[in-house]
Amino acid sequence: MTDKDISAELQTQVEQAAATQTPLTIQGGGSKSFLGVRNNAIALDVKQHSGVISYEPTELVITARAGTTLEEINSTLLSQGQTLAFEPPGFGAEATIGGTIACALAGPAKPYLGGTRDYILGCRILNGRAQNLKFGGEVMKNVAGYDASRLMTGAMGTLGVLLDVSIKVLPRAERDITLAASMDVESAIDKMQALAGLGQPVTAAAFIDGTLFTRLSGTETTTNAAAHNLKSMVGEKTDNSTLWQQLREHSLPFFQPQNSQPLWRVSVPALTRPLDIEGEWVYDWAGMQRWLISDAPAALIRSTCEAVGGHATLYRGTEEMQRQAGVFHPLPAPLLSLHKKLKDEFDPKGIFNQQRLFPEF
Repeated sequence: MTDKDISAELQTQVEQAAATQTPLTIQGGGSKSFLGVRNNAIALDVKQHSGVISYEPTELVITARAGTTLEEINSTLLSQGQTLAFEPPGFGAEATIGGTIACALAGPAKPYLGGTRDYILGCRILNGRAQNLKFGGEVMKNVAGYDASRLMTGAMGTLGVLLDVSIKVLPRAERDITLAASMDVESAIDKMQALAGLGQPVTAAAFIDGTLFTRLSGTETTTNAAAHNLKSMVGEKTDNSTLWQQLREHSLPFFQPQNSQPLWRVSVPALTRPLDIEGEWVYDWAGMQRWLISDAPAALIRSTCEAVGGHATLYRGTEEMQRQAGVFHPLPAPLLSLHKKLKDEFDPKGIFNQQRLFPEF
């Protein structure tokens, strides 16, 4: 079956679902099915809608169908010495670029190089009326009108079915060096923030099990010079070359507890001191993204985060807990109203990924 046939088949399925108000669950590789409340709606499978449509290394742009695996995207870019700078986690070989954009997840480089929304240039979608719509383009200057492609980024498929995406890529660093130093969490937070103002080629900073890890990226010359300059501040070079991949993909021992305790993703301002919540912590994104394994009540975790201007996502937990506590941090009434208006505009029958993002839709 050709791509045109697959696209037409998906459009027909959405059209029929809209006519009968039949809920659909958009399904790619399934690597991130744990994120968001699950439902038993009919699956709309986009895995077969795959393949790189165009890749212009000199223009730093790749366009691919949503079902294209993240592995294929990364392999294609690697052949030209380029990369997805926001370091998206895959959580499995079946991860697709469509799911990557829909979830808007980013790796350790986000505070330094930007997140998923910073690199999305355009997309083609099927909305809830089964209309085939294209937003944005393949160049950064194409910003006429409302940037709906960024709106789709992180919408968890609640606004439409991603068909194609265009993404800005960057050259791959010539060299990565990781420095490590033992210290307490208060010192680690201070040093991670101090690093941001030093003009050094820092591309990741994380505090794990009493050790601050700092990644430097660039040319051989610049990274070696930076490692020398920062030695007294954040430690010696370490040969733990897989650390950042393990952190991104949640394959560190921290993320694989022996019990069923829930995993929370806590987002707080950079200078926030350690939160008074019982549990085990890992600090990522220079302290702005914190992972928490805890049995503390959801209401306590979220109220504590709100008090410092942050929010908390129930990243992994039992289905019962997800339904009771909600996966994503509840929105204030004005923002929820805005979300509902967008949902009504893009998906008036409410057929896409019901309650995946918020229980209200």
